Amino acid sequence: MKKISVVIKEAVEDAFVSLGYDKKYGMVSISNRPDLCQYQCNGAMAAVKEYKKAPLVIAEEVADKLKLSEEGKIFEKIEAVKPGFINLTLKDEFLADYVNEMGGNDNFGYETEGKPKKIVIDYGGPNVAKPLHIGHLRSAIIGESIKRTERFAGNEVIGDVHLGDWGLQMGLIITELKHRKPELVYFDESYTGEYPSKAPFTMGELEEIYPAASARSKENEEYKNEALQATALLQSGNRGYLALWNHILSVSVADLKKNYENLNVSFDLWKKESDAQPYIPDMVEKMKADGFAHTSEGALVVDVAREDDKKEVPPCIILKSDGASLYSTTDLATIVERAKLFNPTDILYVVDKRQEMHFEQVFRAAKKTGIAPSELNLTFLGFGTMNGKDGKPFKTREGGVMRLERLIAEITEEVEAKMADREMDEETKHTVARQVGLAALKYGDLSNQASKDYIFDLDRFASFEGNTGPYIQYTVVRIRSILDKFLAEKGITKAELDSFFADKKLVKATTVSERELELVIAKFSDMISLAAAEYAPHKICAYIYEAANCFSAFYHENHILTEQDEARKYSLLKLSYITEKIIVKCLDLLGIDAPERM
Repeated sequence: MKKISVVIKEAVEDAFVSLGYDKKYGMVSISNRPDLCQYQCNGAMAAVKEYKKAPLVIAEEVADKLKLSEEGKIFEKIEAVKPGFINLTLKDEFLADYVNEMGGNDNFGYETEGKPKKIVIDYGGPNVAKPLHIGHLRSAIIGESIKRTERFAGNEVIGDVHLGDWGLQMGLIITELKHRKPELVYFDESYTGEYPSKAPFTMGELEEIYPAASARSKENEEYKNEALQATALLQSGNRGYLALWNHILSVSVADLKKNYENLNVSFDLWKKESDAQPYIPDMVEKMKADGFAHTSEGALVVDVAREDDKKEVPPCIILKSDGASLYSTTDLATIVERAKLFNPTDILYVVDKRQEMHFEQVFRAAKKTGIAPSELNLTFLGFGTMNGKDGKPFKTREGGVMRLERLIAEITEEVEAKMADREMDEETKHTVARQVGLAALKYGDLSNQASKDYIFDLDRFASFEGNTGPYIQYTVVRIRSILDKFLAEKGITKAELDSFFADKKLVKATTVSERELELVIAKFSDMISLAAAEYAPHKICAYIYEAANCFSAFYHENHILTEQDEARKYSLLKLSYITEKIIVKCLDLLGIDAPERM
């Protein structure tokens, strides 16, 4: 079904066109004065220059025309006011019918706009052999929400974790293992048999090995050179080192999958930096042959600066002076790989905004050299920093980088303490506390515009009041409680709820809160279009917060279960039911569960 904004816009456009004005002046927006009207058109003021008429004259002409038209019958009030606004208020009957139709439609009437896109989203980026920490949080949950929203909007989406598995860190781990366990068969150059299928270390040991090796390499030049040599041997195909590398990957990926699953985040692809390595030689040769890559101070580079640049954009380094590749090389080769394997229309990178220059160089190099097709859109979605109350990047109380497991545990404990007086068994209480804790964490992040830094405030995020995840979840629980009481009253099951409401209709609103709730619900498709077009989960958060507030007012002003008029009672219940379904869907798009109880 058409978005409500489109229905209104087309009615106003027709009035402009029928009077000889360009339809572009019929644009309609939500009113910034809800006390005066619901929607408004400012086109008459924009049309003054072209048609040499006073804006109020144009507005009055259009308003009069709209009042007499068939399309204008959806409006209760059409009013031209100084200096040239057209104020519009919908009829309650139209609004009720529109929301009623939404409730009976798949996806609440949302329709895909234009040709669907094929999008690859790069939103993981952890390094193997290291635990997930809060630095990985924003990429994971923002990327997951964008993935879900784009799919809902009708686009094909491929989520890729893009693991870091091919740099010096691998050489450091192998070197440290060799020092600790030189007897391992992987270090025996004369060994020709099969290597053990079980890794010679656990994830816990790996997590200790890497920082120890990293610290040692900074103090011991000989050790660092040994690690560099191990890295080179691995990348040149040393059989024992490749077997160890595979063990590192299998142990790390199993742990990463578990941790991402705890965040309700999933990936379609578990591709790695190493997967792009086979594409590098041909890519580099093409850049050289086409005259784009040249040697500068021993390194192979592509110049990407432009005359109109406002700041310096350094050349994109393709190979270091020793012939080694860099992140830029791998990222370019990954574009080649993704274009070949998936032929996407778009590749989105959900990464720290401090990497903006790196991706600017990579994107420019990809386009300039032709390794990225001209029609392929490369988009950098940089996110800001999650800071503590001191305004600095969030740390543990001890001053270290907090692991995600610990962060989730702390916020779960905070919520569980708030639920101490709830009548639930301990297992249920812990399960619900975890769901609510994740909602607090995710909503607290996603409700901010991604590119901005924000303050992580555990007390505020975990509150059951205000613009928080738990408040939104509580609204769902409240609506479900109302519906459960009604189900008990009628003697029907939850499974029968859809069919029960199928032939029930919303009647025209008789209270302000009822009308306001219907107006918010009716904006669902407009919100989805905007959130999908701008890759903006915070717009979904803003929408459900508005919906939750409107439902709260609606709940207090209307006697939903005790209403004596049966048609109106069913209307109030169905509006509650539609509201619950839409909020739950929006929470799902944010990667948040809606518990049955709180």
